[in-house]
Amino acid sequence: MTGRPRVVVTGLGVRTSAGGGVAQMWDALCAPRSCARGITGFDPEGLPVRIACEIPDFSPVGYLSAKEAARTDRSTQLAVCAATDALTDAGLRERTGGPRWAVVTGSANGGEATREAALLDADARGHGRPRASHVPAYMANAGAAMLSLLYGITGPGLCFSTACASGGHAVGEGAQLIRTGAADVVLAGAHEACVTPTIVLAFAKSGSLARDNGDPARASRPFDRDRSGFVLAEGAAFLILESWSAARARGANVRAELVGYGRTSDAHHLTAPLPDGAGAAACMRQALADAQLTPRDVAHVHAHGTATELGDLAEARALAAVFGAGAVPVTSSKAVLGHAIGAAGAIAAVVATLSVRWRAAPPVANLDALDPRCEIDAVRGGVRDLPAGPVVCNSFGFGGHNTCLVLAPGPEG
Repeated sequence: MTGRPRVVVTGLGVRTSAGGGVAQMWDALCAPRSCARGITGFDPEGLPVRIACEIPDFSPVGYLSAKEAARTDRSTQLAVCAATDALTDAGLRERTGGPRWAVVTGSANGGEATREAALLDADARGHGRPRASHVPAYMANAGAAMLSLLYGITGPGLCFSTACASGGHAVGEGAQLIRTGAADVVLAGAHEACVTPTIVLAFAKSGSLARDNGDPARASRPFDRDRSGFVLAEGAAFLILESWSAARARGANVRAELVGYGRTSDAHHLTAPLPDGAGAAACMRQALADAQLTPRDVAHVHAHGTATELGDLAEARALAAVFGAGAVPVTSSKAVLGHAIGAAGAIAAVVATLSVRWRAAPPVANLDALDPRCEIDAVRGGVRDLPAGPVVCNSFGFGGHNTCLVLAPGPEG
């Protein structure tokens, strides 16, 4: 790390199925208390899966004007709320961004609700009924664009769409902008609102979704012998990243330091990971090398942990290859919050930051019988206290995209 700017986290903001803030999310994870419920955003009658992790009572009032809200998709609205809360948390809400600020977002689906509303309202000639604002509402970079407009950010504006690795890429590449001197402050995060009829049906047909419609709170079971798939979720999460020098100069409250970043590709299959987890293992090793750490230095791993058989087994094998079988505490937040696809990695990064700050790992909810093929030290039975130390945060996506972040206690003085 010698010779490059240090990157610190000074603000956090989320919108998840646990509610509107970071505290509500952390409380739900530590309880643990699943947020899966029957779908209410549309009528799911006739679908094989009728449960999801939706955000209750969401409204962008107070964050966007009525006109701005009418022109934006729910996904972008989630981004604005989470990013604005992160700026407030960092003490930067009232500042104008300018050229030394950047915004980096991730989204797998963009404005999916906008797209489906137009296309499912097709007339007899087979074309949809898009609004004049259809394209800017559904484009994947709509969140980055809106945030730059709202906060006068004239530095880099980027958007990553790498499936479920999108959020991890956004945070990691945001840190790279600071490291290379391109920015002093970065709004880095991701947003997703794809609990829609088409996406639910598509994931259900692929066999990815848990189908326990009668008991949604028990449906998602990462690393459990009786897992049956993930619960689809919506959400957004943003971290305020700053150079340590800029944060120190303004007396910012540092939550953690982002010390390592890795990104690899499996080059194996469109949806399935490498069975032995070699791509994920290479990504974790790359992130640890970037942080100048060894596996023995790591206090905890926040796993991607989707509760799909292929994904859980590949990640467990990767963890065993890097750290040794059962050598490091492992958790996953998706049994509580659901799988928010492109936003998942950013939500995980916020959870990992909280684990660093509070020296605690929330348990894996619904983990009754660890799959014997998963040789991991899964956190269960309650919150586990951790020593002060780095936390590894994994995100893996369709197409073989892998990301890994390493967060550690912030610098002193």
